[in-house]
Amino acid sequence: MPLCAIIPIKPLKRGKSRLSSILSEDKRECLNQYLLTSTLQCLGKIDKIDYILVVSYDQTALALARKFGARTVLENRHTNINRALRKATLAAKAIRSSEILVVPVDLPLLTGEDVLSVIGESGDPPEIVIVPDRKMSGTNMLLMNPIGAIKYDFGERSFRKHIEQAERKKINIKICNRKNLSFDLDLPEDWEFLKTSMINYENFNNQIMQEVKI
Repeated sequence: MPLCAIIPIKPLKRGKSRLSSILSEDKRECLNQYLLTSTLQCLGKIDKIDYILVVSYDQTALALARKFGARTVLENRHTNINRALRKATLAAKAIRSSEILVVPVDLPLLTGEDVLSVIGESGDPPEIVIVPDRKMSGTNMLLMNPIGAIKYDFGERSFRKHIEQAERKKINIKICNRKNLSFDLDLPEDWEFLKTSMINYENFNNQIMQEVKI
């Protein structure tokens, strides 16, 4: 069944605002562009993903996505991630997708193997496959089969909220714990962790460290 990966992204100049104490706006823009590019490159190599769809109200981000062959959805300025995902899901339905994989761009250690591990958990609809963050609080990736199985509820405690919603609807739940996927780049301490961990240097392109180095 056709699988559509949806990438929601804030404007490149505004994303990663919680890193503003250590990175200037220009450096955060560079970082956001890098994260979007690396995510698109990763997903583009996965045959099991039929479509990639980027939703944003940043025309620069959407233009970049199209260069990598992704479809795009222009969102309005006054939105949030859940409304943006709902709009993108309508576009996914229009191209006859039956499954959705939500992939945030703030996963700097993302690999194709990680994505395939999530997709590989699917196969027993109606279902969700959910990837928690390190604190078991946020949702770092979400596969929904079929589309509309649950409502998007990203934000505070989204991991538990998505699970509780699936439980109420008696939808199968699979939790996929992957070390690379549990790490999301959001706070200054996350940035410092990437800079100081030799293991993570193997996955996190040194080029971006040079481009946005402090």
